Amino acid sequence: MLLTAIMKLIVGLGNPGRQYADSRHNIGFQVARALLKEYCCVLRRDSATRSFYSSIRIKGERVIVALPLTFMNLSGTAVAALVRAHRLKNHDLLVVCDDMNLEFGRLKIRPSGSSGGHKGLGSIIDALGSMDFCRLRIGVGKAPAAIDASDYVLSSFTKKERKALPAILEESIACCRTWVEEGIDLSMGIFNRRKNQEQ
Repeated sequence: MLLTAIMKLIVGLGNPGRQYADSRHNIGFQVARALLKEYCCVLRRDSATRSFYSSIRIKGERVIVALPLTFMNLSGTAVAALVRAHRLKNHDLLVVCDDMNLEFGRLKIRPSGSSGGHKGLGSIIDALGSMDFCRLRIGVGKAPAAIDASDYVLSSFTKKERKALPAILEESIACCRTWVEEGIDLSMGIFNRRKNQEQ
């Protein structure tokens, strides 16, 4: 694995395995794969960081896009290894994940914060020893009263939601690009308000 310093790292969170591919919990994986597809990149497996990753360039900046091979609750193992391997600062990291506390399709990007109950974010906070890394949370909506939260995030999107997913993925990719090109402040100003402006 190449150990030269890079500018940015984008990590999409999810669970490995075909059975989880279309679940709400794997929307981070979907964003990462959609971003790489735009650049015609192929994921490579790296056992040292327990992840799949590929390298792209956004406006001349080298960016690693990675998907942990660990399960969601152990995401910190892979993310911390990626940060160390590429000699990154925490502010060079953007984690993309699902969020049940946000309405479906709503984006929220922040420079730091607690896990908000998200096990993947909690694992990363523990592994890095810090809450100071950027995260893009994508709303998947609250679980219905009759469904356990863990079952809900592991379930597939509805037919109506699947129709809306391409636009959500496109918006999420735009947010990732803006974060690389312009930084966190402008990203927050644009994407944290966009859903409300459309309503």
